[in-house]
Amino acid sequence: MVRMAFSTQLAYQVLDAACDFIFNIQAAYTPRQRVTEESLGLTPALKASYYTDAQTQSRFIALRALQGHLSIRYSAVVDLAHFEAAPGELFEISPQSLPGHVLPCLYPSRYCQSDRLQAFASRQFGGLMMGYSRAQAIGDWVHSHVRFQGNTSNSNTSALDTLIDRVGVCRDFAHLMIALCRAVNLPARMVSGIDYGADPVLGPPDFHAYVEVYLADAFGAGRWYLFDPSGTAIPMGFVRFCTGRDAADIAFATIFGSVIAAPPIITIQAVPDSHGNLSLPQHVAYALSTDGP
Repeated sequence: MVRMAFSTQLAYQVLDAACDFIFNIQAAYTPRQRVTEESLGLTPALKASYYTDAQTQSRFIALRALQGHLSIRYSAVVDLAHFEAAPGELFEISPQSLPGHVLPCLYPSRYCQSDRLQAFASRQFGGLMMGYSRAQAIGDWVHSHVRFQGNTSNSNTSALDTLIDRVGVCRDFAHLMIALCRAVNLPARMVSGIDYGADPVLGPPDFHAYVEVYLADAFGAGRWYLFDPSGTAIPMGFVRFCTGRDAADIAFATIFGSVIAAPPIITIQAVPDSHGNLSLPQHVAYALSTDGP
């Protein structure tokens, strides 16, 4: 188990008479991601509504702010007790045997045009051994064929664009891996959280987009397993916020109005557990999941 402490601060200048916001910046409650402490502050003090999605455990904050300054601050301490599995013991599940809630993650979506990548994905990955190793091969291919560079994409950039341009940021790497996985019938979804362990040359800690692929063990138990095709951080230290088909589902802030936004201020670190033991996230050769019991 690793214990992570993090904080997020967002600030806006609301230009309209009033503006509605939906935030998704809270740690998800999962059986293997336990929130031990958390606090949320709004300036000015505003009434907000809260909703937790029963399937994904994504947590939404909705509020209306009047013209002027708005800031939201969230901090938490989270215990990550990952489920660990040997990659060679994880297998693909045929579409007809998948749980119903997984099926949408087989379909094309706004940023992941898997239907347009089927021929390419079949040539590149169709002949590989099915299972975790094929998902990892797709992630490795994306990592080796796309260059990480900030400010090279925008909110309209899709997986197809990234395949052509071969450059992008974490969300672009994730979109391309997801689209290629779905193109060979591997259910894949996008996750937002916070990066940990990234090279400081890439900048301060930031929101991070990565991938989960649905695979089963030898007993048929299915879980979502973590992959980070950008390779910029340490997956064992990722704190999960929300999951969805692509970036359209998992924005940390959705804004209905005109604002000026300041850059997010984010901190994250590993801290000692209740017994005083400090475990640092590290790269590992086995599969990790924060899903399920």
